[in-house]
Amino acid sequence: MREQAKPQDLLDWYDRHARALPWRVPPHSNVRPDPYRIWLSEIMLQQTTVPAVKPYFEAFTARWPTVTALAEARDEDVMAAWAGLGYYARARNLLKCARAVTVDHGGVFPETLEGLLSLPGVGPYTAGAVAAIAFDQPATVVDGNVERVMARLHDEHTPLPAAKPILTQMAAALTPATRPGDYAQAVMDLGATLCTPRNPACGLCPWRRACAAWEAGTAAELPKKAPKARKPTRLGIAYLARRVDGAWLLERRPDKGLLGGMLGWPGSDWGEAPQEAPPIRAEWKTLPGEARHTFTHFHLRLTVKTALVPMDRPPERGDFIELPEFSPSDLPTVMRKAFDLARSA
Repeated sequence: MREQAKPQDLLDWYDRHARALPWRVPPHSNVRPDPYRIWLSEIMLQQTTVPAVKPYFEAFTARWPTVTALAEARDEDVMAAWAGLGYYARARNLLKCARAVTVDHGGVFPETLEGLLSLPGVGPYTAGAVAAIAFDQPATVVDGNVERVMARLHDEHTPLPAAKPILTQMAAALTPATRPGDYAQAVMDLGATLCTPRNPACGLCPWRRACAAWEAGTAAELPKKAPKARKPTRLGIAYLARRVDGAWLLERRPDKGLLGGMLGWPGSDWGEAPQEAPPIRAEWKTLPGEARHTFTHFHLRLTVKTALVPMDRPPERGDFIELPEFSPSDLPTVMRKAFDLARSA
């Protein structure tokens, strides 16, 4: 007969096998988790992997060790430090939230779920994670790992995303009143290390005998997912103008929208038939090849055009950035790909 899943069994496993992460306090530590570090890590981890986040997290916390320090940072410095993590709206919301905590809450994060949800850019998942991990509130935390664990534990075949409320309810029913922060991290660790998308290590799982999918032999096929819609392809033009003294012509994108607030190459709209939109009068040369990038909802193919312009020619859009102040690594990935294409040519 299948056993009942017990939170304590998972906590016992977590006490022995918890991952060492730069934002995490080990189980049974006398150190209280820092809400700033928990919040920052959770924002960074949205749509991003732990290995990708680690160096960014360490760089951010070395440069801005407190929420107040981050609130006082210049927007362009934070956006540049974020470059490469993607989903740039998160960086803009990061600053809005840091400033709200500093101005409205005296630099101290609210301890309740309701208070956390009132902060800019903080949704139910992030609020739950900070409430549980930083303040040990019995909040339910559901990410992709937790969804997978719950789907298998209950042999739930409803496909995602329709299954989200069902799996959240299942996760809430198991969330204990004692050590909810460790429990939340334990379920995420279980999904990340044993209950993995492929080849789950069921033999090592502390919940194996309580797992309905293990009993039914269906673990490897869960969670079910609805078929993904085919991503459309959009086209665009990027204009890379270099002044004779080496300065590059860049423009900051609008705060709202894709790559909002980021520096990038002036260009056309992205669509089926982009129209020429050169930012400065010049003899533009079209490079062979394309800069290709995939966003969440579409593929992008950029035609890259370059030009060398004299010192006295003013741009119609954007500003020239002097060579010592220009760093390709500060550009978002798609813009860096366009630069790499131009540099290789």
